[in-house]
Amino acid sequence: MRLRRLMLVVFLVGGFWWVTTHLPDRIGNFNLRDATGAASPLALTEAQAAPAFDAEEQNNIAVYKKALPSVVNITSKSMAFNFFYGEVPQEGQGSGFILDKAGHVLTNFHVIADANRIEVKTSDKRTYKATIVGQDKVHDLALLQINAPNLQPVTLSDSSDLVVGQKVYAIGNPFGLNGTMTRGIISSIRSIKGPEGSPIEDAIQTDAAINPGNSGGPLLNSRGDVIGINTLIATGGGAEQSAGIGFAIPINTAKAVLGDLTRYGHVRRPSLGIVSLPIGPDLAEQMGLPAATGVLVQRVVPGGAADRAGLRGGTEQAYLGNMAIVLGGDLIVAIDGRDIADTSDISEVMEKHQPGDQVTVTFYRNRKKMTARITLGDGKEVNA
Repeated sequence: MRLRRLMLVVFLVGGFWWVTTHLPDRIGNFNLRDATGAASPLALTEAQAAPAFDAEEQNNIAVYKKALPSVVNITSKSMAFNFFYGEVPQEGQGSGFILDKAGHVLTNFHVIADANRIEVKTSDKRTYKATIVGQDKVHDLALLQINAPNLQPVTLSDSSDLVVGQKVYAIGNPFGLNGTMTRGIISSIRSIKGPEGSPIEDAIQTDAAINPGNSGGPLLNSRGDVIGINTLIATGGGAEQSAGIGFAIPINTAKAVLGDLTRYGHVRRPSLGIVSLPIGPDLAEQMGLPAATGVLVQRVVPGGAADRAGLRGGTEQAYLGNMAIVLGGDLIVAIDGRDIADTSDISEVMEKHQPGDQVTVTFYRNRKKMTARITLGDGKEVNA
């Protein structure tokens, strides 16, 4: 028995000696002598060459390289008053993009609203003072100009043929992080209310991440051409964080107003030249009107579009709660065959026209249904 134990011990010791002295130092990438505490070499497995980008990655990179030199960071500076009526400087940030080599930059109106100083930082990190060429509060657009050399303009696409599902990219400065690109798809194309409550027709809804600081930056297609201007986000109750739903103004809307901004400094918006009151079923019943919905003409602007076409305002003073109104005017129920239920319906019709265009207005005078051909005036006349 003792002999067997002795032979077993000799066998184990001999086996351990043979393994540690005759096998290679490394088995795979493991050094058997690491347990002694001695230093061991680090073996890394490296690729023989840089990996090739797939087709999708190549397209992402191409879009970024094409558009980035045209995207700018916009800083607006203004003064506010604190609790003690002392002036306090305030600073806001947004994005924009270069339209031409003359230095015209397009952005959102709300990015530069109330600013007394505007600075534009280009992709080469140079900062320039900007002047306001024109602004359109209703469409939330502003046209700036800087004096800078070697500018690279964007390429504007056509936003009339966009489809849900196509790939889009957003480049801007979210939270001040310059040159950030995100991507997604067009989730929907719908009409929404802009920051000032006016309708934005055919707004582009996207799931590409858009956050504070992206406002005014470009929304791009897969060729790197601009199809929209990022303007709104849904926050889901949070004040600063995107809920994954963003909206962009279609670039065709911007094209339609750029000419007026450069020529007049404002947009020539068509108008009926009336002051109006929306009518719902309850009010229509109380007033004894011949239609359940429509827009009641309170007054016509002297010499305005409606006045020239013979429409009439009210003559009888009344009160709606504490608000003074005028009864007896014409009740507009349709324009060019489209039902009109409130002033936003009129605004949507006006979006499709220019001053000087003609529209057919259907209205009730007393209980008689009538039509009139109206040549639209300039929106400066009044609000409708």
